[in-house]
Amino acid sequence: MAYRGSVRPYVNFNAKHDAEILHKAMKGIGTDEDAILMLLTARSNDQRQQIKAAYKKAHGKDLVSALKSELGGLFESLIVALMTPSVLYDATLLHNALKGAGTEDEVLIEILASRTGEQIKEITKVYKKEFGGKLEKDICGDTSGHYQKLLVILLQGSREEGVDEEKIEKEAKDLHAAGEGKFGTDEEKFITILGNRSAEHLRKVFAAYKKLSGSDIEDSIKGETTGNLENLLLAVVKCAESIPNFFAERLYKSMRRAGTDDDTLMRIMVSRSEVDMLDIRASFKKLYGQSLYTTIQEDTAGDYQKALLYLCGGND
Repeated sequence: MAYRGSVRPYVNFNAKHDAEILHKAMKGIGTDEDAILMLLTARSNDQRQQIKAAYKKAHGKDLVSALKSELGGLFESLIVALMTPSVLYDATLLHNALKGAGTEDEVLIEILASRTGEQIKEITKVYKKEFGGKLEKDICGDTSGHYQKLLVILLQGSREEGVDEEKIEKEAKDLHAAGEGKFGTDEEKFITILGNRSAEHLRKVFAAYKKLSGSDIEDSIKGETTGNLENLLLAVVKCAESIPNFFAERLYKSMRRAGTDDDTLMRIMVSRSEVDMLDIRASFKKLYGQSLYTTIQEDTAGDYQKALLYLCGGND
């Protein structure tokens, strides 16, 4: 597999040397933000963890706390996110989405629909270790109904492997019968099929569905469901079809409106920078006719903008 991240491990990496550059950037009056952002966006997450350890050993204090005391605003939030191990970052996002009054459903939906089974199992483990509670229990305490049921299925991180040719036609018919083909909707059918089958299997089911009903599965979901369940089902469908397209669309929506949704913008740029940012950029250009880089440029400012552009990794 070719590497599809925009941020890759730095070649002549020396954690001790990097820790000193950061120390100098923060010493004395004023902070050299450029030095900080250029260094941290050019290191992999794993390397950033090594820099953190080297800094603590040399200076006896926590690098993230030191950075926080020097930086502010969105730029600070972005740098702190970059310094967080990726599984812990996802676990923390989920924890923040669930704690307090109200639930940030779009965070739950985005993470649980797009992460691999392995990643979800890791996230669940780290969540328990960091926050002392069970992710499933917390999600069940905050959600209800069919939406909750599908979240819990996704949380198992145990999608089937491969394609079961014999099931394709039948499941396309089942989905049609459960939605457009009847008065009222049989949500259970949608949840079971979309929650458990592999992405390649689902793509074949969707193609068969289109042949059968003449419409896309997405249109049927929009016509048959509402609210969080609709959003989650759509996210699962989109991720089965193309994860880069799913994120390109979310990035576009986070910027192209009055006011920028910085939480979403930051979350995606950080969590996909070492996964598939190059593919997301290509999808973005194809879907919207403009580059992600230029869109970020027009929508953000300052050191925060510079750091995001480094994470983007180039203009298409």
